[in-house]
Amino acid sequence: MAVYVILSMWYPYCVGTVSVGTIDFSVGRVVIIVLFIKIFSATNLVNKFKVVWLDKLVVILFIAEAVAGFTTTELMRLLEYRSGDFFDMALPYFAVRLIMTSKEQYISLLKAIVWAAAALAIVAFFESITGHNLVKFGRPLRVPDIRLNFFHRAQATFRVHIYLGVFFAMTGAVCLGLVKSVGKNALFYKMLCGLIFLGAFSSMSSGGLFAMAGALLFIAFYRFRHYWKSAIIGIVLMCVLVEIISNRHFYNVIDHFAFNSATTWYRTRLFEVAFFEEGMSGHWLCGYGLADPMWCDKIDMRDHTDMVNQYLLELSRYGLVGFIPFCAVIIAAFKRLFKDFWLITSDSGRWLIWCLAGGLFSVLFAFNSVSLFGQPMTMLFIMYGFCVAVPVTLSRRFGCADVNNRYNQTKTTTMLV
Repeated sequence: MAVYVILSMWYPYCVGTVSVGTIDFSVGRVVIIVLFIKIFSATNLVNKFKVVWLDKLVVILFIAEAVAGFTTTELMRLLEYRSGDFFDMALPYFAVRLIMTSKEQYISLLKAIVWAAAALAIVAFFESITGHNLVKFGRPLRVPDIRLNFFHRAQATFRVHIYLGVFFAMTGAVCLGLVKSVGKNALFYKMLCGLIFLGAFSSMSSGGLFAMAGALLFIAFYRFRHYWKSAIIGIVLMCVLVEIISNRHFYNVIDHFAFNSATTWYRTRLFEVAFFEEGMSGHWLCGYGLADPMWCDKIDMRDHTDMVNQYLLELSRYGLVGFIPFCAVIIAAFKRLFKDFWLITSDSGRWLIWCLAGGLFSVLFAFNSVSLFGQPMTMLFIMYGFCVAVPVTLSRRFGCADVNNRYNQTKTTTMLV
């Protein structure tokens, strides 16, 4: 699994693919197929597999998107597109679900990820400083833009700069979970995670930096985690207050913190057109498919709609048929991740879960400013797999079954009293 994850970040996008029919097979897709062949032929992991609701919802999501797509998109084009997502998202998710059976496996995988990501972050920072991509490998890349007067927008092995930034933000947050599980090496792994966040900075992308800020703020809230309900209420009240006293909507305020306020304006207009200016009119059920909804005619009259919002992309392509399962997967992942959080007595175990949640939160936050493809989406579905596997392995290790029994007994006694 470590080989696959490292390849997904280090192997340049769209380099060395082999076409089989209309489907392109990258090295990563070949590796994941080989991995599943090994799982089915040389192990008994399948027999030990226990289905949970998140597994069902991931399958339902892919089925729902296919059903919606059948009503809007030519069959062969739909099959080609959905096949790519199956290899890059569904298979990595179920690979994690099958393979990850112990805390030691998770820690070992995180160590491999943090080393690989930190090394790639150094490459990205070099590109940001010099404008030279060391892992270009013949790809036709345009000259990167310069921001803050000195820094180029690094792309490294990714399709676009913002993908690089979001990937490093989510990966850095997840890998921070190591620092309470490695003993005397904690400072060293903090430094490696710092390099990963430096990679997010090197993207010079507002989306990547917002994702990193969201991840770090979420993780910093760990010591105040008992007040999470109060924090959510406070955020909602703050948004309502801004909406009341400001002459702009609360979601417009964020453009003061972005590199380019024009792109932030476009993102808010995209939201307004979709929900308040009949952008989804007549397409709420199954969406527009892979066709352009042409919301650009109501935004800025450009020649296409740049769908820089993952939530709106899902809604516009597959309607509520796809959007509802998409949201259900996110909710189920968080619910599964925190199911036994308060019953785990080890601080290192809770920290692992909290950092994983921070990484997940960062990418879900970034969804408001980018529609992801390729490596970040692969990593997201791997993290979905972690949301099931990590709490289960920690519960076994720290005896949460006994804790559950004591908790239930205490609850019953309290009710009787």
